[in-house]
Amino acid sequence: MRRSIPLAIALVGGLLMISTSFLPDMQDAYDLVLVFLPVLGGFTFFLGIISFFLHHTNKIKRKVEGYQYSWTALGAFVIMVIAGVAGRFILGREILFRGSPEESAFQWFFMNLLVPMEATMFALLAFYIASASFRAFRARNLEAALLLIAAILIMIGKVPLGEMAWSGFTDVQQWIQEFPNTAAKRAIMIGVGLGMTSTALKMILGIERSWIGRGS
Repeated sequence: MRRSIPLAIALVGGLLMISTSFLPDMQDAYDLVLVFLPVLGGFTFFLGIISFFLHHTNKIKRKVEGYQYSWTALGAFVIMVIAGVAGRFILGREILFRGSPEESAFQWFFMNLLVPMEATMFALLAFYIASASFRAFRARNLEAALLLIAAILIMIGKVPLGEMAWSGFTDVQQWIQEFPNTAAKRAIMIGVGLGMTSTALKMILGIERSWIGRGS
């Protein structure tokens, strides 16, 4: 009974969402369901916070490898919450440092700590992408050779040096991106759509029950 209720809700909600695509009269019911989405989002946000704390506190208790970073994550979370909540509710405004919300503590932490760390992470990704490209572009077979040739033509067509060497590189690069690349992207999106549809139907019909939890 405990697991039948969420399955029934998923069934009714899924059928309601599907019916709106075929029955125009169901649009009002669909709009009513959308009203409750922010409420569900609030609950999932709360559950996410609880899961975040439980995950890192368990790592600290068991002292698994890298548990020191869990202290950093928990400390950063608490500091950001205090900086955001204190300025709005304790002081009645989003100001903890000087004279405007742009100079608040929350904004200072965000711009001077989070943004540089995100930039560093994305900068490191460039090296991983270069390493993965070097391994993937080895012409071991026909498919890999075609991938290597297409990548070289696109890179040459994107830089000014390629256009200086031959103006046709730009046209070749645009053709590859507009036709073969678009065809491949559409095929991938069709596959993704079919996968999403099959997964949704399995969840609506109760075949896929892993989202309920263990023992389902």
